[in-house]
Amino acid sequence: MVQFSLWDIFTFLLGALRWTVALSLMAFMGGGLAGLGLLLLRFTKLRGAATAVAWYVQIFQGTPLLMQLFLVYFGLALAGLDTSPLVAAAICLTLYASAYLTEIWRGCVNAIHKGQWEASTSLALTFTQQMRYVILPQAGRVAIAPTVGFLVQIIKGTALASVIGFVELTKAGQMISNATYQPFLAYVFVGLLYFALCYPLSWWSQRLENRRLA
Repeated sequence: MVQFSLWDIFTFLLGALRWTVALSLMAFMGGGLAGLGLLLLRFTKLRGAATAVAWYVQIFQGTPLLMQLFLVYFGLALAGLDTSPLVAAAICLTLYASAYLTEIWRGCVNAIHKGQWEASTSLALTFTQQMRYVILPQAGRVAIAPTVGFLVQIIKGTALASVIGFVELTKAGQMISNATYQPFLAYVFVGLLYFALCYPLSWWSQRLENRRLA
């Protein structure tokens, strides 16, 4: 059994935490951009666009994230693409985040009173102008709290990337556990680091929601 000090364990996990944060940011930013595009597509009058986006959302919401990771990782390999676990995890989590953010933001857009749509239509604004100048600025204020809250879900979802070999926080905890035969100690540190990362975001999300409702 390899002997590690508590400081050694903590610093090793802290290094892995950087990859958890990096993967979370890649998924959140990529998913946000894709989600915004899907949101706009869903509200256009293009025939079949809303149905296609709805099916896209249902597929990712109706299947486990773990299965999606396996499909992306092994699917890319089957297609002859030599990708790293980081790339596969980033692609999968980006698709996953885009589906959920699209649905979250759709609810926020639908929360805007229909009178806003009617008023902007009476001003002869195009659909793009309506979304840019009237609808999205109002929906954006409603969307801040749930969007920040979903970021917490993305951070926790990165733990599943360990099953395809990506060394993030959970995988690092498993490695420490295997080396020291002290799984409880290793995962206590892992849990504390996840808590330190997620709790401030959860608190901020709740505060933003309370401020909006006040």
